[in-house]
Amino acid sequence: MTAKGGIPRVDLPAGVHLDTLAVREGLPRTPWGENSEALFLTSSFVHPDAATAAARFANEEEAFVYSRFGNPTVAMMERRLAALEGTEACIGTSSGMAAILLLVLGLLEGGDHVVCSRSVFGSTIRLLQDFGKFGVETSFVSQTDVAEWRAAMKPNTRLLFAETPSNPLTEVCDIRALADLAHAHGALLAVDNCFCSPALQRPAELGADLIVHSGTKYLDGQGRVVAGAVCASEALVRDKFVPVMRSAGMSLSPFNAWVVLKGLETLSIRLQAQSARALELAQWLQRQPQVAFVYHPGLPSHPQHALAMAQQGGVGGPVLSFVVPGDDAAAARRHAFTVIDATRICSITANLGDTKTTITHPASTSHGRLSEAQRQAAGIGQGMIRVAVGLEHVDDLKADLARGLAMIPT
Repeated sequence: MTAKGGIPRVDLPAGVHLDTLAVREGLPRTPWGENSEALFLTSSFVHPDAATAAARFANEEEAFVYSRFGNPTVAMMERRLAALEGTEACIGTSSGMAAILLLVLGLLEGGDHVVCSRSVFGSTIRLLQDFGKFGVETSFVSQTDVAEWRAAMKPNTRLLFAETPSNPLTEVCDIRALADLAHAHGALLAVDNCFCSPALQRPAELGADLIVHSGTKYLDGQGRVVAGAVCASEALVRDKFVPVMRSAGMSLSPFNAWVVLKGLETLSIRLQAQSARALELAQWLQRQPQVAFVYHPGLPSHPQHALAMAQQGGVGGPVLSFVVPGDDAAAARRHAFTVIDATRICSITANLGDTKTTITHPASTSHGRLSEAQRQAAGIGQGMIRVAVGLEHVDDLKADLARGLAMIPT
């Protein structure tokens, strides 16, 4: 839910920096004067009289009514994230995929067309494909070739959807170019900003209309809760998304919102530290004879290095992927499993964004539900390993990966 006139705002000086907004934006303190944001674990809210209740349920008076579509703790998280992304409003959801579901339900109808990068998260591809049975068509195109996006546009195209950097190849799309393309055709651009977060990248400044988040990742930052959000204009949130939330109820719980709210306070510090470690690890991996290629936007060898540096504030981000070779797909998969299984520090899990480094085999986990043809089209081979770098000492991470790499013949 987004706040209108009836819910007061924190009194902050004009023009404060993002790091200050990450710690201070939200709702005013309660009369108790708490310094840490309050956690409102309540399903409903009491009204002074029946007439006021009727007015609030009819949206004639703004107030918190029922936590399925409005809660003070959730509102604090929404206001803070919107401030960081530079959008007018935000709506929290129960997960990142729920955020994408809310976006599709709120914006599209049968007969509409979507253009989407084929390099987005596997579940996003499946969700958009599933909406084909409701008459929403999706064309999947190259993440990086704007001409391919342009060629896919139709008179009924309503939405362009991109994830940048992508998972797991860290491909970077040109947000400004895609925004211009969308707007020239009367469509909207949605950007999944999961990997960078507003600490490194603010898509709204480059023309994006909607920013999607899995708060489960870097917004929380410690792998504790599942959460999601859509940041957009006041009009889109109020008129398109809140009505769907009231009916469908993919609500963010107040406790999970509170955890994400506290995670936002350290977001910038964590992302800078994790990105620095990721770049050093990527540079080290490039020198290993058992590694065929390393994908990290901070490396000059990355195909979109210059674009990434321009869009991401000169920082490559905390996620990298690398490829171990094999004579065939089965051998490459076996070698990848060898590296992963030899780790003793990295956590073998498909989640990312944690202070603990995570390692996974995308072809059999995050993108395992796709067909082999879809994975190949997205550039995800059996020898690919994704590492989301945490806050451990980078020398320990090098030693952890070196153990398995030493078992692969060169």
